[in-house]
This record gives sequence, C-alpha cells and structure tokens, in this order.
Amino acid sequence: MILTEIQYADAQPIESYGPDFVRVAGEVIAAPTIVHAEGASHWTGTDDTEAILALSDKLDFILLGTGSDLRHAPADFRRALEEAGIGVEVMKTDSACRTYNVLVSEGRRVAAAILPVSA
Repeated sequence: MILTEIQYADAQPIESYGPDFVRVAGEVIAAPTIVHAEGASHWTGTDDTEAILALSDKLDFILLGTGSDLRHAPADFRRALEEAGIGVEVMKTDSACRTYNVLVSEGRRVAAAILPVSA
C-alpha cells in the first residue's frame, strides 16, 4: 500500500476533538467551534449565524457537526445561511471533522461548525 501525506496549503486541519473541545494547529478551542481556512474560534452554536455569515465571501458551504448523533440543522440556521449562498451539509461531529480535513486538503472553500460530542 502506498500512503500519501496530505498537504494543507491554505488551512490548518482539525487535529482532534473531544466532548467539549476541538484542537486546531495545537490550540485547544472550547466547543462549539467554527473552523475555516483562516483559523478557528469558539462559536456559540446554531443560534449564531453571524459568525458564519461574516465568512460568506470565503465559503461555498459549511459542514455542521451535530455531536454524537445526527440531527437536523435548525430551520432558521439553514435558511439564513442558504439565503447568503452558503450550503449546509449536516453530519455527526466525527464525520464532519474528517470530511473537513479532506476538503481543505483539496483547497475547497469550506468551514466546519462543530457542536460538542457526548462524553
């Protein structure tokens, strides 16, 4: 088997996550967290669309990691982002973290909005 090292030219990958944190570039950030090509920061959750809308010119879509269980995105959250031209893909947090890393390694214009996982 040939293994290829992934290169992250313009973004930092999600290194790990836990019940109440996400680690990006060696920094532990309290969850919920928003991660994008320019960095990562604490986010207050799906009631806060402004943090994502502020990135609208840099994103095509977000991956919403809904924790340990797959849940629907709140309708108001989805509507606000889609009206701004930002697609919303919903998946469990573990899948969202892995998918984010693959997509940013490909140079895609994506962010991950990560909700905490159950302990």
